[in-house]
Amino acid sequence: MTGLNEGMPVDHRLGRIYRFGGAFMGLVLIAFGVLGFTDNVGFFSTTGREVAGMSTNGALSLISLVVGAILIIGAFIGPNFASSLNTVVGALFVISGFVNLGLMGTPSINYLSFRMSNVIFSFVVGLLIMMFGMYGRVSGNLPHDNPYWQSRHPGEAAREEAFRSRASALSKSGAGPQARGTGTRRGVAGSH
Repeated sequence: MTGLNEGMPVDHRLGRIYRFGGAFMGLVLIAFGVLGFTDNVGFFSTTGREVAGMSTNGALSLISLVVGAILIIGAFIGPNFASSLNTVVGALFVISGFVNLGLMGTPSINYLSFRMSNVIFSFVVGLLIMMFGMYGRVSGNLPHDNPYWQSRHPGEAAREEAFRSRASALSKSGAGPQARGTGTRRGVAGSH
């Protein structure tokens, strides 16, 4: 996942969104997995059992627990890792929705016991996890103080930072526009 982390700042305020969003979705998946194990359903049962309006079996419950734990662990590792992990896991959920949509019509190989509600859940959860991974990273209108905008436009970011530094130095030294304007007025008033 290092390729996804290229150009990412080490510490930025968006990190909380990546970490808490991923951890929250991990908890949702763990809750679904635990509820799926409460009734002894066959590991690869194609009839499944209904939990929270979705069909599940032992395999789907185990996958939900593992993926949920991975998302929570990713949140503890750090914001950059969580961002990339959320993006990848979210994309895998969306792909899984499409694959299992095709397998629903073939009960003999529908090993995760997917129904349409599972497919919709997979799409929605996948998009939410991806959103928690890509938030503030991919947009055409990122603000100029956004660390991703700055890493994509290093020259312009450096010019803006230099301008801010000069303006800050001028205002601290008292040589800002107001101080110069006041001095000019005094000089003009004194010459009369």
